[in-house]
Amino acid sequence: MYIAITRQHLGDNYNGSASDFVKYLEKENEGKAPEDRELFFNQTENDIDAQRVIAEIDANTAKLSKRDPKFYSIMVSPSQAELKHIGNEPEKLKQYTRELMKTYAASFYRDKEVSVKDVLYFAKLERERTYSEKDKKVKENQAYASKILELQHQVRAIKEGREQGDVPKIQEKIQALEREAPHKQNGKRIVTGMVKEGHQSHIHIIVSRKDITNSHSLSPGSKFRTSETILNGEKVKQGFDRDRFYRAAEKSFDKQFSYRRNFVETYHARNLLDKDPKQFFAALLGLPTNEKQAARQLLFKAGIKVPSIPTNKAQLAYKAMMQLKKGIGKAIESGSIGI
Repeated sequence: MYIAITRQHLGDNYNGSASDFVKYLEKENEGKAPEDRELFFNQTENDIDAQRVIAEIDANTAKLSKRDPKFYSIMVSPSQAELKHIGNEPEKLKQYTRELMKTYAASFYRDKEVSVKDVLYFAKLERERTYSEKDKKVKENQAYASKILELQHQVRAIKEGREQGDVPKIQEKIQALEREAPHKQNGKRIVTGMVKEGHQSHIHIIVSRKDITNSHSLSPGSKFRTSETILNGEKVKQGFDRDRFYRAAEKSFDKQFSYRRNFVETYHARNLLDKDPKQFFAALLGLPTNEKQAARQLLFKAGIKVPSIPTNKAQLAYKAMMQLKKGIGKAIESGSIGI
């Protein structure tokens, strides 16, 4: 399970409205008949239209400055293994999202307990993911893509009379490069923007920075898990515990759907990999044989070359360990593995 929390983008052309983000989330509905479109939902309702989402998020911004983010986005991206486990069923993902938002509310540190009823949010299911420039397969195809583009420019120049050359021979070179590119999908070279095959369902959530009464700030962007500050002469609690949120979100999925999570799929493993690689690999070595084999398969499916997991610490050379860490890190970044 990969979950990311992002604040509203504040660029030079700052737009305080949620309209641009909602428009982005409507991309999969383009060209579809009304009955085939995926609408927004929240904790208690389904089939909410985009205009209502914009209106309610935009109206819930009391006492926020022009440069303050008015909302945050949460992307909930289950791994293919998790999606397969639930049959890639949209209703199960929506059920999980509603449980997840209970966890989100409970992760705020406030004088008064925050519940999901205090949170103004809207969520939307998307069924497709596309390759980005960050994906390992796109990066490894890039050298071929650059050569192909250069040859295509040459063909165009010849056809327009700006250069001389043999177009059929150049096109043969292009075709050869297309065949040689290391990563393909359905016979075509993988490029940025190509729709990924397999189960790719995920959830986008837009959540207001202010609570549903438009009177209290609920910012998950706080630098503190728990802290206290003086406001109007009184001590008040503040903070958002992201670690608690991520861990509880994972446990919620496992409990809700009876999912048996391998070590390399866990948030704990990701933390270890980031902060203490030696401890990560020590834990990997300590797994029972069948779980270690399952871990190896998960890493392999994520595009990480693991010829074998060393059987003891002595075999785990520092250079090899760091190369494997780099590979796992890239897979996490591109969403290829759910840790």
